[in-house]
Amino acid sequence: MAHQKSALLRAACIGAAAVAFGAIGLAAPKPAIAQDKTVTLRLAHWLPPQHPLHPAWQAWGADIEKASNGTIKVQIFPAQQLGAAKDHYDMARDGVADITYVNPGYTPGRFPIIAGAELPFLFSNAKGGSAAIDAWYRKYAPKEMSDVKVCMAFVHDPGTFHSKVKIAKPDDLKGLKIRPGNSSVARLVTLAGGTNVQVTAPEAREALERGVADAITFPWGSLFIFGIDKVVKYHMDTPLYISNFVMAMNKNSYAKLSANQKKVIDSHCTSEWSEKINTPWADFESAGRGKMLALAGHEAVKPTAADMAAWHKLADEMAQAWYEDVKKVGVDGKQALAELKAELKKHNAAAF
Repeated sequence: MAHQKSALLRAACIGAAAVAFGAIGLAAPKPAIAQDKTVTLRLAHWLPPQHPLHPAWQAWGADIEKASNGTIKVQIFPAQQLGAAKDHYDMARDGVADITYVNPGYTPGRFPIIAGAELPFLFSNAKGGSAAIDAWYRKYAPKEMSDVKVCMAFVHDPGTFHSKVKIAKPDDLKGLKIRPGNSSVARLVTLAGGTNVQVTAPEAREALERGVADAITFPWGSLFIFGIDKVVKYHMDTPLYISNFVMAMNKNSYAKLSANQKKVIDSHCTSEWSEKINTPWADFESAGRGKMLALAGHEAVKPTAADMAAWHKLADEMAQAWYEDVKKVGVDGKQALAELKAELKKHNAAAF
């Protein structure tokens, strides 16, 4: 039965990816010349194959192969086959893989600039949000990810608090144990008087069942993948946070490509492709909200205007701390955040 569910989910994701990829027409780059040497690029990620991003990457790789006249092939290694999730940036840097899926938040403090995108209450959706963070981060990536080629950046659809008790305002977190989605959420929890419980996503359900945690921050659709819908009842109904991700490429792997092959890769490392690759996942997570709230025993908790003002006060305090963090690496935090907000408005993904 589990195998059947996995197969069905994978088929649905592949179908969603195909539809999404057909919906956005991107200009094809100049085909590679016949003399180009055939290369195989190893793409490593740490998600299970049934995750919506896996078939999206398959479609991306197939488009690269087609655009390069078959001279660039992309071989995908899912589920940490080539290394642990936290090591994927170093794997791209060191050539363990040619392209990797990186969660900068897995190494807190190492990439302070991109961490600013994880401040609360910025993003309203992941589609335009992915294009926005990609366009924004291209200016800053060389400052903190200079030892890889950053292909693209993107985000997951906004997550929120899912809990055993109602959470609408910061005071509701006092005394609660929360499993945070990233370090920024952890800081928010601490400021509100809660306690953070650090467990991986696969361990989250057990932590909630055993009372080790009272709540979790998660995007909506993934709650079903990990069975968390069985152990929570209340859902704060507002976009709270995102986590950001980067596709990193080994510099030597890129340098070895022919001029035409580099053009193919460059044409597939764009803000348009960031949104395109992420669309199936964004749709999956977004659909989870309606699915969850239609279930008996689940309740949406809508913060009042006063509640939101209290949340934004804490978010402003976090932004001030981030300004100090990036000042140490020579970045004007106020300017950088203003630039990100401008990109979010441009791509219709602003939550403010």
